Order: sequence, then structure tokens, then C-alpha cells
Amino acid sequence: MNQTHINLIKDQQQHAINCKAMTAAQLDLSISEKWFKIWVPKCLGGLEFSLLEGMQLLEELAYHDGGLAWTITLCSGANLFVGFIDPKIGKEIFQNSQVCLGGSGRASGYAEREQGGYRIKGHWKYATGAPHLTHFTANCVITEKGIPVLDENDQQLIYSFFFDRNDVLIHYDWDTFGLECTASHSFSVENLFVKDSRSFVINESKSTWPQLLYQYPFIPLAELTLLVNFIGMYKRFIDLVERYFIVKSQDEVWLKDKGKLYFKRLDKIQDDFNKRRDVIYQLAEQSWSNLEKEMDNAIIYNRIAIESRSFVSSIKDHVMQLFPLCGIEAAQREKEMNIVFRNIFTASQHSLLQE
Repeated sequence: MNQTHINLIKDQQQHAINCKAMTAAQLDLSISEKWFKIWVPKCLGGLEFSLLEGMQLLEELAYHDGGLAWTITLCSGANLFVGFIDPKIGKEIFQNSQVCLGGSGRASGYAEREQGGYRIKGHWKYATGAPHLTHFTANCVITEKGIPVLDENDQQLIYSFFFDRNDVLIHYDWDTFGLECTASHSFSVENLFVKDSRSFVINESKSTWPQLLYQYPFIPLAELTLLVNFIGMYKRFIDLVERYFIVKSQDEVWLKDKGKLYFKRLDKIQDDFNKRRDVIYQLAEQSWSNLEKEMDNAIIYNRIAIESRSFVSSIKDHVMQLFPLCGIEAAQREKEMNIVFRNIFTASQHSLLQE
């Protein structure tokens, strides 16, 4: 990112909050910089980032605008599914420079097997970026004659699908106190027939492209990419608190009565943040290196799961400790500290990183 990008992001943040969707300027920037395609092969017009490259970009975006970063993260994560769908179909849909997938991971739909495809019905919540999506992704329970099909573990068989925008009904129901611009509306389909080629399984053993990224298990990838959003937003919050303390410290009475204690508390929080962030990036780097060497990563993936949830828990605790120390300014809706606070706690409702 360069300063021009940052200036535009800052300039558009409040406008996007008011619009409750990405602005045209934000969307144009994201498309031109290929941020929705950080995990897409270069031959399909993507950036084909490594794990660490993508994490670093998403963290930087989150530092400047958590709502924009969350949208980029979820949409780029859905565009990653190109690595698991029919390559011929992938090449067709990614010819469109504005292609953007998004949807829901909850299996709240049903797909009845028919000759050559599936008959689908369902309602899914929280499709981030719904207003600009070209395709919607959704998980469905597979059925035959209305009865759920079981897999080899006697669990309901679940496949992922993607639908054209024109085939879904968007329910404009996203009305939160943070991450407003993500426009994560619900959507539904009813009696929609899709061909077999519109189904896929998100599993590294089922990848249809050879890139290393598609051999990386989706759950730790999702944990890391969501976590760096928290990291970026949290770092911004800490910096804003520090700036507030510095301004307040010009009052010698405040500095003597409160400031020295507040700065000491902030130093401890910053130190904890830096140590936790280092651990996460070391785990990400090690897991990627092990994958390149075809080494077992089970222990690393388990540590990513534990450390990422612990990190988010500490972020919530520390933000709640710092927020009351920042006066009424922190409670004003258009102040950046309040925006970041709202974004962090709206993001914390996502089920993946909850302890």
C-alpha cells in the first residue's frame, strides 16, 4: 500500500459507514489493486500471494480501516475457492476483472440430487460484500428423496456451491453498530437447479489447482486471515489510545494523578501485543515452510487454533480496559477510536475465533 491508497481509504471510511456499503471509490481501488484476488492464480488475473504476503496486506488494511479489510478478507477468502472448482469454470468466471465471490459457511441449505446436478433451496446469513458480489457461495446438506445423505463417518454429507448473482434473493438485513460497510446481508434461493460443476469440496485433498496455497487446510488459513484483521484493528486502537494519552499528558495534574499509571498499563499491553503477534507470524511462517517441504503440520495447526483464539480473547479484554480511560471522546460515533472499538466488537461475534 502507498500513501495515496491510505489517503483514499481514510477519506472514504465515514462515507462507507454512512452508506452501509463499500463506496465506489473503495470498490474501484480494491479491484484495480486486485485485493479481492490475493489468493487467485496469476494466470487468472490474481496476485497469487503466499500466506505471509496475504496476512501482511490484510493486517495493514485493517489498521487503516477495519470494515474495508474485513470485506477484502472475506471476499478474497471466497475467491480462493477457485482452487477447488472445475478449472474450466474457474477460467470462465475469472475472465471478468470484477469477479467477486462471497457467501456463508453455514450449511443452512439443502441440495436434492438430480440427474446432472442438484435442486437447491436455503437461506444463508452474513454474505459479506453482498451488494458487489458476482457469485454467492453456500454450503448445503445433500439429500436424496428428501433424506440427508451420510458420509463415511455417518455425518450429514455437505457440499459447497456457487450461484450466479441473478439466481439469489438478497435480504438487506445487515444493521450492526460496527463493520457497517461490510454489508453482510442474508441471501436465499428457492428451487434452483445447478449443474454438478457448480459444486465443490473445500479440502486440500480435493484441490483442482497445483498452487501450494490450495494444499493449505482451510480452517487454519481462515483462522490466520481473520486474526490479522483483529491484529490490525487492535494495533490502531492502541496507537489512538497512546495519542490520546500524549495529548492529555500536557495537563500536569492529569499526568501526575493518572497519566503515569495509564502509560505504564499501556506499555504492558503493547508488550503483550508484540509478543503474541510475533508468535502468530512465526507459526504461519513455519507452517508454510513445512508445507513446502511436505512435512507434517498437525501440531502447528493446533497451535494456530489455540493461539489465535487466545489472542482475540486478550484483545477484547485489553480494549475493554483501555476504553474507559479515554473519556467521552471515545464514545463519540464519528471519532476514529469509537469506529475501531465498534469494528473490533462486531468482528468478535464471528464464531470462528471465539474460545
